[in-house]
Amino acid sequence: MKKTVVSIIIPAYNEAKVIKKTLLTLVSGMDSFSYPYEVLVVADGCTDRTVTEAETITDPHVKVISYSKNRGKGYAIKYGVHHARGTVVTFYDAGGDFDPAHIDRFVKMLEVFDADIVIGSKRHPASVVNYPLKRRIFSSAYHLLINLMFGLKVSDTQTGLKVLKKEVADRIFPRVVVKQYAFDLEMLVVAKTLGYRRIFEAPVHLQFNDLTSGVNWKSIRKMLIDTAAIYYRKNILKYYRRPAAFHEATHRHLLEVVD
Repeated sequence: MKKTVVSIIIPAYNEAKVIKKTLLTLVSGMDSFSYPYEVLVVADGCTDRTVTEAETITDPHVKVISYSKNRGKGYAIKYGVHHARGTVVTFYDAGGDFDPAHIDRFVKMLEVFDADIVIGSKRHPASVVNYPLKRRIFSSAYHLLINLMFGLKVSDTQTGLKVLKKEVADRIFPRVVVKQYAFDLEMLVVAKTLGYRRIFEAPVHLQFNDLTSGVNWKSIRKMLIDTAAIYYRKNILKYYRRPAAFHEATHRHLLEVVD
C-alpha cells in the first residue's frame, strides 16, 4: 500500500489581504499533522499582490504556482491537482474559514472507511457553523433543488473542504467543465456518474469570513446557470459518459494553455 501523502490545494484570486495569514495559520496548524504534505497555492490570474504575499512564506512545504489569466476556482483546483504529488488531494479556501485540524481528521476518515471522497457538511449533526441567515436560506433552497435534479445522497455540496484519493480526482476532473460557481456540484455529479459511491460526509467547524465571501445575487444567478448546464451535460448530452480518452485529451489541452 502506498504511503499517504497529502496535497493541499489553495485556489486564490486576488487574496492579497488574507493569503499570508491563511498560510501561516495552515502551516502552524500542520505541526501535529499525521502525514507528509505539500501546500500548492494556485494564483488564478491575480492582479494584486497575492503571489508576492504568498511567496513571503518560506516554509518548504509551500509552493506557489500561477498563470496570467483568471480562469475561475474550478480551473485553479484542476491545475493544482495536475501538479500535485500526493496520493490524496484536498482543497482549502484562501480565506482560511476552516481550522487546519479538519484536514487530518478528513484524511483519517478517508483511510478508515476506504472512502473515495470525504466532504465537509454544514448540515452534519456534529457541525458547528457561524453562518449568515441569507446564506443559510440560499444553501437550504439550493440543496432542495439539486436533490430534485441529481438525486445526490449528500446533505451539502458547497462546503469548501473536500478530500479525495488522487486516483479518483484524476478520473473525475478531466470531465469537470465548470470553472467557477458550481464546480463542487459538478465534481460530485461526475463522481456519481462514474460509479463512486463511497462518499462520506464529515462535520465542520466553520467561522464565516466576510472578506472572502463571493455570494451575492449575481453569483447566485451564475450558480443556477451553471447548475442547469450540468443537468444538460449529464442528462441530455451524456457528456460525462464519453470515453476517458476524449476527456483526458481535452483536459490536457486546457492545462497546456497555461503550462
